Amino acid sequence: MLELAAGLPPRTLDAIAELEQRVIEIDGGRLKLEWGRLRRRSGDRVEDLLWWEGDRLLGFLGIYGFETLPELAGMVAPDARGRGIGSALLDAAIPLCRELGDRRPLLIVPRPSLAGKRLALRRGGALDHSEHALVLAGDPTIGPRGPEIGLRRATLADVPLISRLLGQGFGGPVSDDLADRLDSPHEQTAIVELNGSAVGTLRFRQDGDGARIYAFVIDPAWQRRGIGRAALRRACEQLRAEGTDRIGLEVDVENDRALTLYTSIGFTPILTEDYYALALS
Repeated sequence: MLELAAGLPPRTLDAIAELEQRVIEIDGGRLKLEWGRLRRRSGDRVEDLLWWEGDRLLGFLGIYGFETLPELAGMVAPDARGRGIGSALLDAAIPLCRELGDRRPLLIVPRPSLAGKRLALRRGGALDHSEHALVLAGDPTIGPRGPEIGLRRATLADVPLISRLLGQGFGGPVSDDLADRLDSPHEQTAIVELNGSAVGTLRFRQDGDGARIYAFVIDPAWQRRGIGRAALRRACEQLRAEGTDRIGLEVDVENDRALTLYTSIGFTPILTEDYYALALS
């Protein structure tokens, strides 16, 4: 039975966690379910789709990024594959994404998942980009301190700077709600400073028992001076001091320089994920 869920009660979250554990035991790697977001669903709209057989959860698909570009991530129980559950979940999700406009949603597929790739292609999917997922499970490596770097919370006065940096670092339009997303109980935008001058930005997000670092950009005029490495090390040290056990981030597979930087801090690649842009029709 298909359930379109607006908000996830504790019982459902427990079922999703149990299903995730079974899938990872068989498939390995990880699933980009973003537990921090799942636990904080507002309940104002349908953001998750579930397939039940009695009290047992056999399939799950979450929709993330309603405000920007929708991303879809999910799973099907290993012993229930080949029954069309993944297709049914995706068929139910596409109309919800269509209501957001004409931007094609991205289905996140772990590269080892041939079934996930076939599902994306059947839905008219085209490979948009691929990312390596990395995890830091302990303290960052000790290395040369490099330049003296500080991190401070971003303010509304920093929005033009952050918008410019994100445009330079990632291309494309920057979300209109950037000012609204500067700070929250579970997310924080930081400004990277060198001797008191802003030279970059990054963002933290609590994700279950761990955290993610994303939207990490150093001003091109200040790159290749060790600032990025020093800023990332400082950010990881701060998160570890706050009790974070695991820190995750993603990097485009074409960005070898960033991958080298992250692994030098102690991050370990655990999986490559392919993002397929799906047809809305």
